[in-house]
Amino acid sequence: MLTIIGCGNLNRCDDAVGVIIAQRLQQYLAQNPHPNVRIFDCGTAGMEVMFQARGSEQLIIVDASSTGSEPGAVFEVPGSELEQLPEASYNLHDFRWDHALAAGRRIFQEDFPRDVRVYLIEVESLNFGWELSPSVEQAAEKVFQNIIEIITSTAAFSSIIGDHPRTVQSPTINLDQ
Repeated sequence: MLTIIGCGNLNRCDDAVGVIIAQRLQQYLAQNPHPNVRIFDCGTAGMEVMFQARGSEQLIIVDASSTGSEPGAVFEVPGSELEQLPEASYNLHDFRWDHALAAGRRIFQEDFPRDVRVYLIEVESLNFGWELSPSVEQAAEKVFQNIIEIITSTAAFSSIIGDHPRTVQSPTINLDQ
């Protein structure tokens, strides 16, 4: 099972990019069903990420980043490099998807995906608003197309081996295009 999760805040311009990609992928799956692929819009709910990822073999998370890099830059990072346990808190708003990766692995153990990749798209604007900036919109299209290729290769591989999906080596984004 491949699970794809989009994260972000639809009210903060480019921060919405992960959610927008997830919504587009949901529309794609509605027209092109793949039984071994699930897509979720988890917004800013880290705990939701942890529970939706449970039982998957592969997990892809898409979110915005704000590192000072060029707007629209795409980073594909192994989940193991980003996961971290949360600090003690009484507020679930402090529980992010990077915490969900570490906590999910500890709690669900073998029932949590080992193959985790994260697509981060550098933001231009985090102001209040509903539009993506042009550079982030272009990057979102690249990530969307790359994930479609992953879905297609996962579906093709699953049809060959039946109901026992395995990890498939997926294409990566060529940022030089």
